[in-house]
Amino acid sequence: MRTFVAIEITNDIIINSIKKFQTEININAKPIESKNFHFTLQFLGEISEEISQKIIQALRKIEFSSFSVNLKGVGAFPKPKFPRVIWVGTDNDGGNMLIQLSKKVEKALEPLGFFSNKPFKSHITIFRIKKKIEDITNELNNHKTVDFGIQEVTNIKLKKSELTSNGPIYSDLEEIKAVK
Repeated sequence: MRTFVAIEITNDIIINSIKKFQTEININAKPIESKNFHFTLQFLGEISEEISQKIIQALRKIEFSSFSVNLKGVGAFPKPKFPRVIWVGTDNDGGNMLIQLSKKVEKALEPLGFFSNKPFKSHITIFRIKKKIEDITNELNNHKTVDFGIQEVTNIKLKKSELTSNGPIYSDLEEIKAVK
């Protein structure tokens, strides 16, 4: 099964403001469904049921306190001139807290052979772009200060991703709650 460790976006204000943004921005791209908005702390790829149980045991040992992340600004990977992904960013404090949490996840999973192939960048993917499109620098610059709201981070989840022709279907394998 294809898996990743994530923080889901559950705040309706954020979800609705991102959905509104998706309809307002003028780009030729496929929007991500709102039920799939999340931060990926670590992508794990294809794993067996046996390994998933070891991952769950390792994740349960992670201790973290709940924190807030302000979702603001937009950008593109790899860059606005050649976009493949359009994302929503975070404020510095919340982004740094997400980085710290991603490092805890990575450290917990390293003994099982999981390593991140690139540094964590706090973002939520809101569009995927399959075909080459025009430079969207100006379009993104017009929205770079947009504030989507504040998400309270109270848990992380091990998620399963089933790829379908209509897009991925995510399901929860385990939830690890923040310590009070």
